[in-house]
Amino acid sequence: MGWVTTARGLVPVRRVVRIGVTGLAQAGKTALLTSIAANLLAAGAGLPALPALGARLAGRRLRVSVAPGGATDLPRFDTAFHLAALARDPPAWPARTQAISLLALDLEIDQPGLFAALPARRVRLELLDYPGEWLLDLPLLGLGFGAWSAATLRRLEKRREAADFLAFVRALPAAAPADEALALSGHRLYRALLSRLREEAGLSLLQPGRFLVPAPGGAPPWLEFFPHSGEGPLAGLLRSRYEAYVAAVRAQLFSPAFGGLAGLVVLADLLSALHGGAAAFADATAALAEVAEALRWRGPALLPDWLSALLGLGISRVAFVASKSDHVAERQRSNLAALAAAVTRLPVGRFMRTASFAVAAVRCTEDVVWTLDGHPVSAVRGRVAGAERAGRSYPGEVPDKPPGPEFWAHPFLALPNFEPMRLPLDGRGGVPHVNLDALLGFLLEDVL
Repeated sequence: MGWVTTARGLVPVRRVVRIGVTGLAQAGKTALLTSIAANLLAAGAGLPALPALGARLAGRRLRVSVAPGGATDLPRFDTAFHLAALARDPPAWPARTQAISLLALDLEIDQPGLFAALPARRVRLELLDYPGEWLLDLPLLGLGFGAWSAATLRRLEKRREAADFLAFVRALPAAAPADEALALSGHRLYRALLSRLREEAGLSLLQPGRFLVPAPGGAPPWLEFFPHSGEGPLAGLLRSRYEAYVAAVRAQLFSPAFGGLAGLVVLADLLSALHGGAAAFADATAALAEVAEALRWRGPALLPDWLSALLGLGISRVAFVASKSDHVAERQRSNLAALAAAVTRLPVGRFMRTASFAVAAVRCTEDVVWTLDGHPVSAVRGRVAGAERAGRSYPGEVPDKPPGPEFWAHPFLALPNFEPMRLPLDGRGGVPHVNLDALLGFLLEDVL
């Protein structure tokens, strides 16, 4: 940390720590960001919203405020709007975000021990809300058009929803001309298929991600491509557009928004994937494994890993987070965190610290013991949306590694749509959570 001399004397320079928050579809990214903001603000007001973080501070004072809007062109994450939804009666889940945004908080942390007389450490914590669909573009950086097309078409062969698109691709002549109308027709069919697979089948490994969540601004013409295994002029046109797309993804890694990330949170709803069955679980875990492999990328390509780490370039901490952990009882949450670690094959890299967590950013249940078939089981209880009273749930046992065929013989039950818990002090007291403070402790270890 540096220092500057002002009229007030020696003042520490504010350090900026930017962390990306992303994940697979419907994993609870908006809820996580809202809870982080509310709980840090509550902790800064002296309330016990983040006990594990408080223990790390060891009595040092923490002050937190929402950072003023700066010159950045990134839209601000609307904490007040999302927190208001949680504070309603009955509470409602925050609306899903569809575009990139920034949550910025100013932290002041008293110095430890012998340095307590020095001015407080000043940190601007920036949390970049990054569309999960874009995250799935990172693996494309290591794939040529032919390899990507072959892998994608193999996956689609197993999906009945892909019948129309596959029929279109098969009907193309081997030497199909580089015709704009053909390219556009195939692109539209493929993009519609991706939307259907996401919304109806709940799949995650859908590429390119910007076909589902377009970047701001007008769509460039090189976006109009689709997977194709041919070798003729049309294939050449599609290949050139795919390569332009990959170049744009690579350029974004060095952009002020993504290139400045010091840490990354990758969320996944593994419990719902278990309920979805073997195919849905395989899709989710394949997506996470591809992302974990792609995150071996480190800083500028010409610098070795150790030098990138020394200079603070590139992502140094990655947290893989299994969300909605309060839908299973406490004794199963360690299995859920272990499952997240197993499917991502931690660690990711030599100079990148990684960890897995089972988190409920907005708690909606409490643990209970329930008797099923004469045997006590660890279950949870919460109020299902629209119900008059709380109900109990026991979806099944959570495996600590990707399950074998015997697991799928006894289906993992559906997760009820529980309402969020009521907020203490209308949100000023923070948001009830599970393990959020441990996640923040990992991400902010250097700051704390």
